[in-house]
Amino acid sequence: MTRRLFVANWKMHKTRAEARAWASELGTILGAGAIADELVAAPPFTALDSAADPAGRWTLACQNVAAELQGAFTGEVSALMAADAGCRYAIVGHSERRREFHEEGPLLARKLACCRAAKLTPIFCIGETAEERDAGLTAATLIREIGALEADPAGAPLVVAYEPIWAIGTGRAATPADAEAARVHIAELLSARSNLRILYGGSVTPENARELLSGSRVDGFLIGGASLSAPAFAAIARA
Repeated sequence: MTRRLFVANWKMHKTRAEARAWASELGTILGAGAIADELVAAPPFTALDSAADPAGRWTLACQNVAAELQGAFTGEVSALMAADAGCRYAIVGHSERRREFHEEGPLLARKLACCRAAKLTPIFCIGETAEERDAGLTAATLIREIGALEADPAGAPLVVAYEPIWAIGTGRAATPADAEAARVHIAELLSARSNLRILYGGSVTPENARELLSGSRVDGFLIGGASLSAPAFAAIARA
């Protein structure tokens, strides 16, 4: 059985002190027992140390990596640096990066290659806009965006997060049927992958998590706003 994965993407939130408080609260909620599912915190780079769990009940992800491993790239953080800072995963191609920073296929393919060089597992995000959805272009959008994985090793572990852009931060989550249809399509497109987990991301809350998880058969969630609360994140993971 595939181990489910729940990723807390804090985006540009929380100071180091706030990250320490979150980690302390989550640790208290989880207790000392073994965790059946896999939990991951994706804080800002500045809070990676503060968000880490010395007991190993959750691991770390970075929210972005540079498209180069090193060099004269002021302000960038490489996959090697993120791995050295304790990250196991890296989010690549999040819709906000695509929209605000115009990141597309060729650049994302280079970021994926850097993740592999640093032994980070990518959490590769794909999903359609409201306009694409309304025009019946969901399937075409997924095919186009998955194209960035063409050179990625098929045998390497990969996480794909389906995040319908029309459902991110809008309070409007996709239905389980929406998420299931996307999951099936993604699994078909990536049928050659031997180590694949497919997540859903988009306005996931403690209230809708159980229905989305059971109704769509996804392998977990990429969680935004709700993950800023340690109790809410724990409640979603326990769904």
